[in-house]
Amino acid sequence: MKRGKELKKRFSKINEFLEIPEEVITDKPKITILGFEELVIENYKNILEYEEVFIKVNTYIGAININGFNLKLIQMNAEDLMITGTIDSIDFEANE
Repeated sequence: MKRGKELKKRFSKINEFLEIPEEVITDKPKITILGFEELVIENYKNILEYEEVFIKVNTYIGAININGFNLKLIQMNAEDLMITGTIDSIDFEANE
């Protein structure tokens, strides 16, 4: 057990020294919002619901709910997805 903690601490120091962003080395999602009309989510798992007024995206730590109007999934690949439209709100459901 002690060895695992030492390795994790050493790995953390290496990442800090190399300035590697946390979202690159973990499964935590990164959300970028451009105004009220564009949203990019990195490190997602899949899309749970897709409607013009509501999109629910599953991530490794929980779900992200996007509410708005004329929502469209513009781009989707293995790393990220892009949603456009009028974004009213975003809320989160953490995994328990």
